[in-house]
Amino acid sequence: MDNLNQNLPTHIGIIIDGNRRWAKARNLPSFAGHKKGMERIEEIIKYACEIGIQVITLYAFSTENWKRTQKEVTYLLQIFESFAINKIQEINALNIKVRAIGSTDKFPPSLQAAIRNAEETTENNTRMIVNVALNYGGRDEIVRAFKKIASSNMPASEITEELISQNLDTAGLPDPDFIIRTSGEQRLSNFLTWQSIYSELYFPKVLWPDFTVDCFKEALVEFQNRQRRMGK
Repeated sequence: MDNLNQNLPTHIGIIIDGNRRWAKARNLPSFAGHKKGMERIEEIIKYACEIGIQVITLYAFSTENWKRTQKEVTYLLQIFESFAINKIQEINALNIKVRAIGSTDKFPPSLQAAIRNAEETTENNTRMIVNVALNYGGRDEIVRAFKKIASSNMPASEITEELISQNLDTAGLPDPDFIIRTSGEQRLSNFLTWQSIYSELYFPKVLWPDFTVDCFKEALVEFQNRQRRMGK
């Protein structure tokens, strides 16, 4: 399973799911699941970088996640901020570029500042790109793209799929070849709605905090065994 240097996906999307269920199964508060989940993110990013994955997009906080309890939302925002502050030098040393996608202007000023610092610190890195989807929703992204196009007074006859792609948060990046959603749920939940039309989908039952590097390797082998016809 270590021979993973051929036919790797260029861009992997990961829907992080199962942190709360992992904690509940262990009679722990949901915060413990989120903390363990952040540790798992770090492991997967480092391994993906090591084997040559070019882009990873992590679905960390959706536009729907505001519906959770205020206590849980506050904790999630704090853990994002802590990660951005405490881990960015380590990520920078790996030559990884970090980008936030989504409507981050709705976050507290301190988190916005941490995000900007992470992006600025790593903006010239070239080994891998990690997009962190924060306050992100696929439909919201498409609406924002259309608003940008409309504000330019572009004639309707000149609006193309390529133009829309160029105005998305992922502009300039390849669409995801492979999307993984942990925990066994089999839906995309508003993740990369425009970009995922030909993505291979993989739904392991394992909860995210238990999604080890070995689980990630299994996912990559599954991708390598798929036949991608892309409509042909």
